[in-house]
Amino acid sequence: MNRRTLFALAALAASLAVAAPTHAADPLKVAFVYIGPVGDAGWTYAHEQGRLAMEKALAGKVKSTYVENVPEGADSERVIRKLAADGNKLIFTTSFGYMNATEKVARAFPNVVFQHATGFKTGKNMGVYETRMYEGAYLLGVVAGKMTKSNTLGMVASFPVPEVIRNINAFTLGAQSVNPAIKMKVLWVNSWYDPAKERQAAETLIAQGADVLTQNTDSPATLQAAQEKGKYAFGWDSDMQRFAPKAHLTASTNQWGDFYTKTAQAVMAGTWKTGETRGGLQEGMVKMSPLNPVVPADAAKVFEEKKTALASGKMRPFQGPLKDQSGAVKVPAGSELPLKDLLSMNWYVQGVEGKIPK
Repeated sequence: MNRRTLFALAALAASLAVAAPTHAADPLKVAFVYIGPVGDAGWTYAHEQGRLAMEKALAGKVKSTYVENVPEGADSERVIRKLAADGNKLIFTTSFGYMNATEKVARAFPNVVFQHATGFKTGKNMGVYETRMYEGAYLLGVVAGKMTKSNTLGMVASFPVPEVIRNINAFTLGAQSVNPAIKMKVLWVNSWYDPAKERQAAETLIAQGADVLTQNTDSPATLQAAQEKGKYAFGWDSDMQRFAPKAHLTASTNQWGDFYTKTAQAVMAGTWKTGETRGGLQEGMVKMSPLNPVVPADAAKVFEEKKTALASGKMRPFQGPLKDQSGAVKVPAGSELPLKDLLSMNWYVQGVEGKIPK
């Protein structure tokens, strides 16, 4: 082989090496399943803000999508399965009733990471997460206990699951901590998002003497009804001040952006592990919105003191002594309700009226 041929072969090899393409890693496909519309102003709205925060923090590294208004049950399994089949490698299912469907689909797609909100079932590729929203509920109760004139408070509740029962009890305990005369009324609407039912329940509670309302539902209807009747209420999951500025005393808000960002980063890095994440005031996953100026200075002072104590871990909402409706001691003085009992809570604290639906 002569020198000219050798040079030609070398040149050809060099050109082929230069021409070989180099591809950047494809963005991680992330999907979210929502129980309500992204504009509900509450639970789903907060998750959507978290998704957008993740996209901003990981611009170019993730590609996310969502499906809203997905009913719990068979429909949710179909939606989750399709999202996994479409190539999403990280899927967040954001309602308690999606738990069993998420678990089933996770077993069928072992190479996809699933994160389920507010549940208790985990697997090799399925974790659970939630905020300690009952800390926020406790603080709302503190304000309510200071602001009520009738000593009767009302809760518009969604479904009788432990998550909601915890929030009813925490709100009641917070109110009782500053006003032992408090009575708590609860009306169940059997829906996470139904503005008409929420409004009707709020109006009924007001007619029964409640002058400060709270909710574990997703629309601002309770707040709006309170404002129309000259009463007070709170935002839930998101700051709802803009919907009823006179009635809105403060809000307990959920902050999901940092968790979503860190979870996506862990999946991309191959370091994700299953487990349970429950963050509250201390971790910044629960935040309180500004107090309405109508809240008196002494009430605002107590609110801030208790918020600091909760955030530092010096105080817990479910510290003893705690009694149930019958007066039986559930948590003795000097003790705290264990996490397993907190996650399965199915009883009312003393001061809550009525029975938990079966």
